[in-house]
Amino acid sequence: MIPQEIIRAKRDGQVLSDNDIGGFIAGLANGAVTEGQAAAFAMAVYFQGMNIAERVALTKAMRDSGTVLNWDLPGPVLDKHSTGGVGDTVSLMLAPMVAACGGYVPMISGRGLGHTGGTYDKMESIPGYVAAPTMTKFRSVVGKIGCAIIGQTPDLAPADKRLYGIRDVTATVESIGLITASILSKKLAAGLAGLAMDVKCGNGAFMATLPAARELARSIVEVATGAGLPTTALITDMNRPLADAAGNALEVAYAIDYLTGVRRDPRTHEITMALCTEMLLHGKLARTPKAARARLQAALDSGAAAEKFGQMVVALGGPKKLVERPWQHLERAPLQVAVVPARGGTVSAIDTRAVGMVVVALGGGRTRPQDPVDHAVGLTELAGHGEVVGADRPLAIVHARTQAQVDEATTLLRAAYRIGGKQTKANDPVLDRITV
Repeated sequence: MIPQEIIRAKRDGQVLSDNDIGGFIAGLANGAVTEGQAAAFAMAVYFQGMNIAERVALTKAMRDSGTVLNWDLPGPVLDKHSTGGVGDTVSLMLAPMVAACGGYVPMISGRGLGHTGGTYDKMESIPGYVAAPTMTKFRSVVGKIGCAIIGQTPDLAPADKRLYGIRDVTATVESIGLITASILSKKLAAGLAGLAMDVKCGNGAFMATLPAARELARSIVEVATGAGLPTTALITDMNRPLADAAGNALEVAYAIDYLTGVRRDPRTHEITMALCTEMLLHGKLARTPKAARARLQAALDSGAAAEKFGQMVVALGGPKKLVERPWQHLERAPLQVAVVPARGGTVSAIDTRAVGMVVVALGGGRTRPQDPVDHAVGLTELAGHGEVVGADRPLAIVHARTQAQVDEATTLLRAAYRIGGKQTKANDPVLDRITV
């Protein structure tokens, strides 16, 4: 394997063989491929693209660069992945719901990226919760409880980790082929029997338009299926925050309220149920979508899903009574201030990405990978499309450390909302379903 010849071939638009791709990725993992060569390869792929066969080969090669988990469990091993959004709490409810229905969910999550929140960061807001356990502990919790939500380990798809870091600093992140392989290599390494993809679409998503979201969804479904992982993708709306809360501890509390039935926002509920349904169908835990939804609703209504969440938290070091008394354990920001609009009226549009950046400005996200995250800050009671806002109904409640943070968040939040004028149509939560 001569790296520069593989780079040259892709630069000139040739289709790479499985051996070429496998050799290059093996070299990336063992150090035989330099960072300069990896950057050149990524740029060549960015401009020339990859066909489905090449994407499958790249995904498998990155999967095989590290540990590939094998499970011996009495039920199907299933997972879900989201491309990221604002107020996206779905993973926290989905994993215990599917576990309560007989599935096993080894969810390996990521940290926040840009304006989007990270499930890993949310779980770390739970005192004592070990979001980076040993692989032995991870396997034990999945087998005993049925689900475990942790962060990415260095054992799984290490070549992807190296290549992603290079892509991030060489303006090649947006390649559909590289995105597909990056997502799926980790999911294949987790030893899954089925995957539900949540591809976000809208002004708060990395895929802003429906055609772009469909292109990514089709790529993921075709490559995953080609690599032996049955997958369906739902394209879901991110032209408004999914939940009315954004921020790590605040979203944990929101998820607990959902699981215990204190409140279930219809949009959040529909997307969560739709993704869970896909997982149950993949795992043959239900024969029809209607049967799957009935089983999931029963898991919620009986308290079984909430109990699974509580058991998972305790098994990974968190407090025993988090579900019963979340705010006895989660940290609250000292300031909670209502932000009213500059003028009253009806919410006609929301810049969802800008709402996510309010959380980042408060310290609840990162501008650099090494930045610490303040788990207590964020937003609650976010107004939605069509709501009348004013003195009696604020845009949101800001949870902050200082008055300076409140003032900045107020300015940013007001700019993120359009009040009055022509109202944009509120999309259905699920925009499309993509299968092979």
